[in-house]
Amino acid sequence: MFNKYKTIHFVGIGGIGMSGIAEVLHNLGYEVTGSDLKESDTTKRLQSLGLKININHRTENINGAHVIVISSAVKPNNPEVIEAKARDIPVIPRAEMLAELGRLKYAILIAGAHGKTTTTSLIATLLSDGGFDPTVVIGGKLNSMGTNAKLGQGDFIVAEADESDGSFLKLNPTISVITNIDKEHLDFFGNIENIKKSFIEFINKTPFYGFSVMCLEDSHVREIIPFIDRKKITYGLTSQADIYAYNIIESKMSMTFDVNYKGKNIGKFTIPMPGIHNVFNSLSAIVIACEFAIPVEKIYKSLLEFKGIQRRLQYKGGAKGIVIYDDYGHHPNEIKATLKALKGSFKNEKINVVFQPHRYTRTASLIDDFADSFWDADSVIMMDIYPAGEKAIEGINSQVLVQKMQQRGFKNVIYLPKGEDDIIDYLSRELKKDSVLITLGAGDVYKIAERFAEKLNQSFY
Repeated sequence: MFNKYKTIHFVGIGGIGMSGIAEVLHNLGYEVTGSDLKESDTTKRLQSLGLKININHRTENINGAHVIVISSAVKPNNPEVIEAKARDIPVIPRAEMLAELGRLKYAILIAGAHGKTTTTSLIATLLSDGGFDPTVVIGGKLNSMGTNAKLGQGDFIVAEADESDGSFLKLNPTISVITNIDKEHLDFFGNIENIKKSFIEFINKTPFYGFSVMCLEDSHVREIIPFIDRKKITYGLTSQADIYAYNIIESKMSMTFDVNYKGKNIGKFTIPMPGIHNVFNSLSAIVIACEFAIPVEKIYKSLLEFKGIQRRLQYKGGAKGIVIYDDYGHHPNEIKATLKALKGSFKNEKINVVFQPHRYTRTASLIDDFADSFWDADSVIMMDIYPAGEKAIEGINSQVLVQKMQQRGFKNVIYLPKGEDDIIDYLSRELKKDSVLITLGAGDVYKIAERFAEKLNQSFY
């Protein structure tokens, strides 16, 4: 039946989640077209693969399409969506198309407020290196693949399950992985109880022959465990977990730890990523690799050689005793985890942050949490809020966030409302030897890291 729908059009195809599904469908032989408001590296790459991409949203873009796929960022008043409904062309959310891909394979789906992309990437890497050749759809570009999607010949698909608008309930996991549950996407869910209910429903869709991998270190995950009626494998640092890490050694941008699984030590592992949160991410991947009977030696080698993901504590360059990183972290708990990881790796250096808040709704609902997120930083530059298509909310802005930080006693924070040039000039004046710069946010703050790294290198040579 699905084969009748030969031409599939993506509205907002430049989004990281949309582009991955589009690429897999293209590789399966479907004619895939797409549109986006602006050209990007992602749209250029898709065009190089042979996909027809239109920049801007126009009614004629959907000509010939049998189905329209939209992301949660696409509004109902989008002209392509309106035209599709007028023509009686099905308009479906991204998750529904991912669910259709999942019907072709056994689905390993990773859900959670934080850590999805890294965890998905680790699982995909271990299964690929273990000979399972999975299909992969990730919310970030895996450095080893140079892309966020791959059509594999194996029986499994490894993908992120995005809970942001509840659409992950359209998915059907064979194996579900829950990294954590947090106060996120409150504009949709309203409160944490509704978020937990959605996760319970998602996990209980796991079939009797599958299982769910759950982080026992997360309090909200622990709270839902009594309501899960599927096989569970827990992970964490506590010996009460089915698999746990201990003897953890933190080195510069890496972690080494022993792992106990089902009551016995299975070995010592090293990951080239800092932070206890990445130990958790690795444990969930190790569980699945063990359940797939991948030899421990292969697991160790794959983790040690893991190349990372773009925009996840990504090294951007450095010179003159200054190193530069970029990270997608845009939630208070992500910021805390990232800064704690950096502080553990750079114990004697100054940690300097350029932060770009993402969305007015998120900033409004978590503004006090944001104000308490930067204690492991030595200085913070606050940019204007990246709207991501949202309208401004009165009384919610970066100046208010800076004031709240100052009221709590954070002294070295400034608001720089000007453009990239002004921020880069400021960094050039203020940053000295033995400094770390980290740009944080889900918008376009990464451009600051790239441009500052380029300027440093030019002046160094």
